[in-house]
Amino acid sequence: MAVEHVAGKNVGHIMLYALSTCGWCKKTRELLQELGVAYDYEYIDLLQGETREKARQSVMKWNPACSFPTLVIDNKRCIVGFKEDEIRKLAQA
Repeated sequence: MAVEHVAGKNVGHIMLYALSTCGWCKKTRELLQELGVAYDYEYIDLLQGETREKARQSVMKWNPACSFPTLVIDNKRCIVGFKEDEIRKLAQA
């Protein structure tokens, strides 16, 4: 599985790094969809080989603990974990 795009309101480039089995990752995706914002996502655990390692390195650049969900906004800032208030602020941009 590669990066998937979800259409919606453009509030900047939002990239969600997630695990397919993570409940908090699922809640983050549901909230982004509820807010109607466009975002990309990638399930790290479904990747293999070099693709998986590159994605893992991308996560570690923003979140050295490599925990999920990791949400990167405009390659400038990051939200680690399900932080509903911070995620809701994205939709107001």
